[in-house]
Amino acid sequence: MLQILKPMFQKLLSIFYDKTFLRFVIVGVINTIFGATIMFVAYNVFHFGYWFSTFANYFLGSILSYFLNKYYTFKYKQRNLAVVVRFTLNIAICWLIAYGIAKPLMMWILSSCAKNIQENVAMLVGMCLFVGLNYIGQRFFAFKKEEVK
Repeated sequence: MLQILKPMFQKLLSIFYDKTFLRFVIVGVINTIFGATIMFVAYNVFHFGYWFSTFANYFLGSILSYFLNKYYTFKYKQRNLAVVVRFTLNIAICWLIAYGIAKPLMMWILSSCAKNIQENVAMLVGMCLFVGLNYIGQRFFAFKKEEVK
């Protein structure tokens, strides 16, 4: 059984873990520092709500992410509106799923804690969920390689 699963696991790993993945991680670190600063300052310093603070992070961070990932990570050369639409759709879906799961989950797990602790932890958890979903969405949807016909 293990001999059957090993090649499948290696193929799956080779699809996700390559130079593109490493470049995505580098861009992700830069973008995470940028976006997390915006999100936590908006929430903790300016006292904006959970949804606005996370939205500000991903709205502004996505602009930076688009250019860094398009040109550096995925080396995507095409210039068309469809790519921008796919990228925007991917970000919106990943944001809604990640933060939509993170907030109620952390409110439940940390129900004995203060709301600001629950929401700060939810923002951290949401960031982690977002990264995984976003990589898959950008690689296989937003910046997918167009097949030449």
